This record gives sequence, C-alpha cells and structure tokens, in this order.
Amino acid sequence: MPSATAVPIGQTTLIDLTRDAVASLDAVLASARARVRSTVERDGRIVAALVDQEQRATHGLAWLATYVESLRELSHYAERMTEAGRFGVTEEAIVRIGFGEYLAQIIGGIPMTQGEIVRLGDLGLTDLDLKPLASEAIATLVATGNTAANRARLVAEIEAMEGKLTVGDAGLDEMLDQFREEMRKFCLDEVIPHAHGWHLENAYIPMELIARLSDLGVFGLTIPEHFGGLGLGKESMCVVTEELSRGYIGVGSLGTRSEIAAELILCGGTEAQKAEWLPKIASGEVLPTAVFTEPNTGSDLGALRTRAVMDGDVYRITGNKTWITHPVRADVMTVLARTNPDTTDYRGLSMFLAPKPRGTDAEPFPAEGMTGGEIEVLGYRGMKEFELAFDGFAVPAANLLGGVEGQGFKQLMQTFESARIQTAARAVGVAQNALDLGLRYALDRIQFGRPLIKFPRVADKLAMIAVETMIARQLTYFAARQKDQDRRCDVEAGMAKLLGARVAWAAADNALQIHGGNGFALEYPISRLLCDARILNIFEGAGEIQAQVIARRLLDGSN
Repeated sequence: MPSATAVPIGQTTLIDLTRDAVASLDAVLASARARVRSTVERDGRIVAALVDQEQRATHGLAWLATYVESLRELSHYAERMTEAGRFGVTEEAIVRIGFGEYLAQIIGGIPMTQGEIVRLGDLGLTDLDLKPLASEAIATLVATGNTAANRARLVAEIEAMEGKLTVGDAGLDEMLDQFREEMRKFCLDEVIPHAHGWHLENAYIPMELIARLSDLGVFGLTIPEHFGGLGLGKESMCVVTEELSRGYIGVGSLGTRSEIAAELILCGGTEAQKAEWLPKIASGEVLPTAVFTEPNTGSDLGALRTRAVMDGDVYRITGNKTWITHPVRADVMTVLARTNPDTTDYRGLSMFLAPKPRGTDAEPFPAEGMTGGEIEVLGYRGMKEFELAFDGFAVPAANLLGGVEGQGFKQLMQTFESARIQTAARAVGVAQNALDLGLRYALDRIQFGRPLIKFPRVADKLAMIAVETMIARQLTYFAARQKDQDRRCDVEAGMAKLLGARVAWAAADNALQIHGGNGFALEYPISRLLCDARILNIFEGAGEIQAQVIARRLLDGSN
C-alpha cells in the first residue's frame, strides 16, 4: 500500500536527499553556463559562429540542463505523491533508480546519442566548479539508487502491474486519469488489434476510426469551448496523445495537425478566421495538415523559397514542399510561403489557410496547381508522407493568416511550444508501448527452463525503460503545466522533446533486444515500434536543433 510519508534513508528522507542533490546540481549548472558562455561570447555578446563551432560544449550544456530539470521534476513528483499519500513502493523505486542513474551519468558522462557522450570537462568545468557534486546527498543517492536490489524490487512491481495504465502512479488528478482510461480502452478495442496490419500494408488509418476520434473530442481538446472545442489544457492533451501513441503513433499523431492549425489560428488569425475554421477543426469536419518544410532547407525555415504572389483576390503559390504528413485527406493546409521576394530570411514569410479538396489513393490531389508524390518511410505510417509541388495554386486573399503579410514565421514560432510538448507526449507513449511489449515477451518466452524476465539483464532493461519513461513523462507534464499557466516554456518544451525522443528510442531498442531474433521479424509489433521511435529525434526539430535552441536560451541568460 502507498505510504503517506517520505521514505527515510537513515535519518534523512529520500525527498530531503533529492532536494539537496538538485540544489547542488543547480550550482554546477550555473558554473557550466558561465564557462561555456565565456567561450562563445565576444565583448559581452553571444557570437553565433562560436556557438556552432563549440557545439559539443553548447549542446552538452543543453543536455546537462535537461538532466537537472528532469531530476528537479522527479523530486517534485516525489513530493506531490508523498503529500497525497500515493508514494508507494513502485514510485519510490523509480525515484531512487532515476536519481542514482542520472546523477551517475552527469558525473561520468551524459549520452546525447549512442556514440556521443558529453562529459563535464567538455564544458570547461574545473575541480572547484565540480565540488558541489561531492555533496553527501549526491553520494548517497548514487550509492543507494540504481542498485541491483532496487531494480529487482521494481521489476517485481512491474510484473504485478502488467496491464495497468502506467508503471507507477503518474501523479495526475482524477479527471486526467479518467481520460487515460478512456483512451486506453479505445486503443485496446479499436487500435492495437489493427495497428501492425496498417503498418505492414502501409495503409491509411481508416476514416471510420478518425470519426471515432472526432466523437471523443480529440481534435478539439484544447480549442476554446466557444469555438466548439473542449477548452482543456495542454496537460490533458499530453495524456490523450500519450495513450493514443501507446496504441499506435500514427493515431496519436492525428491530433498533432489539428493542434498546430488551431494554435496558429488562435494566436495569429483574425476573428473571422477563428469563427470559420476553429469549429470545423474541433468537430473533425476539417482535417488540417502543416505545409512548412522544403527540400534542402530542413530546419532552416527562414530560407524557404516557396512564393505567394497576389493576383486579384487570390494569392498564387508556387514552389516545392516536402515531408508533408497526411496531405491527401486534408481539407485545409497551413502553408508557409514567401510574400516579399526581396527578402531571403524569415521576415518575408507569410502563413496561409489554404483549402483543398480531400483526395483519394486514385486521385490524391484533385486540385488545380497542386501535385504530389509519396515518400516511402520506415515507420510513422498510417497518414503517409508526401512531396508537394505548387504551380500557381490559388488561395483566397482572405485566408492570409491574420490578414497581414510578413507575420508567418512569428506565427509559426508561437506553435513550437505546444507542438514539441505534444511530440514529447508521443515519445512517452511509444516508450510505454515498448515496456508493454518487452514485458509481455519477457514473461511468456521460456529459455533454459525459465521466463526471460528471470534473467537479470532482461529484468534490468525493463526496469530502466520504466524509470526513464516516468522521468520523461514528468518533464513533459511540467512543460504542459507551464504552458497552461501562460508562461514561456520553449526551453522546457525543448527539453521534454529532447529527452523523450532519446528515451523512446532506447526503450524500443531494448524491448526489441529482449525479443531477440523474433524482434527482427516483421510479424512482431516491436519491429514496427523501433521504426516509429526513430522519427521522434528528427521531426519537430531534430535533437541537434533542440539542443541548439536550449543552449542559446541558456547562454542568452533569458531563462
């Protein structure tokens, strides 16, 4: 049963230790910011060329800050759960192992990717700077945290909790727990039995299922009630997205397009545009898609070349776009194009709400001035990716978002926080699915006369998937709460996405390893999950871009 008080270690509670450890980490992080800043500034100003040149240090700073924030939120999680009387054996084991492992990685080296380990020396830290890491709290947590005994205790809890919503209490209120239960039941009944077939056949998610998502309110979750939505916050969006992505990332990602379009219109649209489009998006009558990226530009959106030229009462769009998700069945495109031909950066870009007829496999783009070709992909299927070509494609002038040219990049930037928080939630869902699949296989598969889960290295993999999934979850929820409180949270959203993507990939990879050779067989869903997990570190800002954005904010001193 959950205990109502913090678990003591000697005369010091676990929460006391985690608080003290985070305070010591804050001191180290402050030194790291100062050291790295000194290498990339001249005359008191950050020099972009030096930030690029010193990427190992700047991106390493971003990862260190992400770890510190992750542990802070894990400590806050332990506090909240203790106060609520919900801090039980499972939750305690997760916090202990999480702190022990992440502290050890900070001291010994943080894996930015499998082959890139950043160490504190890379940030220019001296022995004096590192002195706070020798605190009694950190030493105790490292020594007593990620131990074989704690991992075994957690795995025993995981075995007993198979089929539960999450391993460990996620720490949400009753309403959000009910949302999770509803989405989980929906996925068990209508998604999971079919997801792998959709993936193997590269088939669209059926329109009937999309209609069911509409009925559940998924597309209008965060749209205000007076525009036909549910008027809920980003934390609820995270819970819904997480559970749908746990079923199949394609289903969890259907709401992303609606979230981006609605955010663009809410933040930058005219009152007439809000009244026209938001109720249709909320109801699912209109399916949107985001049309931003171009060949050879990647994350450098300021360099876009697609142009929009006024022609009477329409703009005519000409140019090429790529990596456009779900465009065939979309009814409206949010298109970023250059309206000022004299510019070469973000200042000449405008956003358009471009209606189009819904296509079919036989006739994907039945619109004059628009063609496209499918990009075949490893995973993240169900909606399909396309390259698009526009040649004088007409958009009503009234559909210039906000009615003013040159605001497109600014309008898009306003959506990045929500989009990255939602992507982090998708990553948490994928990681949770990896735990589901890995656990089931480890329990069922008998080798050398016993289930795989009885082998310590298999059990250890499951323990770490559970721990890191909870860490990523708490960081994601924190970013969502910041957004719900109208606080700037681009750093927190970036951190959640940065860590979540790595956690999802590691979880899928380890769950596949538990499957052994069978994991490499297409018939096993874990093979799909590995492909799906890989995209998370690329879209909505590649991991390197996320680290760059976080580092710039940290170095600018604005966070």
